Amino acid sequence: MKIAIGSDHAGYELKEKIKQYLIENNIEIIDVGTNSTESVDYPDFAYDVAKNVIDGNVDKGILICTTGIGIGIAANKVKGIRCGTCNDLVSAEMARKDNDINVVAIGSRFVDYELAEKIVDKFINTQFLGNEISGERHKRRVNKITEIENM
Repeated sequence: MKIAIGSDHAGYELKEKIKQYLIENNIEIIDVGTNSTESVDYPDFAYDVAKNVIDGNVDKGILICTTGIGIGIAANKVKGIRCGTCNDLVSAEMARKDNDINVVAIGSRFVDYELAEKIVDKFINTQFLGNEISGERHKRRVNKITEIENM
């Protein structure tokens, strides 16, 4: 598996810890930045992660900012991205199972490292239910999201 990861200045320290965790677990990463706690604009990093996902350079993306909300909104502007802000385990699991998110956004001020690691695990290891017969409604709903995106 290969993952693109990016953050703004508020998410930098958590990004670095998550990045190390991924490397220790033999997951290849593309780090799009930022590379310090100096103030930057999160949409730049959201776009870079999203573009890597859409272009097929990576399997999934991880984004981190103060709340996870702004960076997630920015990522969702890229056609084909389904980014969910997940600051707890239930939302991380359900966003993958039901919505087939391909990028997860995490809020550095709401999630400590231990929880972030568990959220990343849920995001990576939970399968989309739309691939199962019982998950037809989820597949139908994700397809409708794509239809809206194409309008």
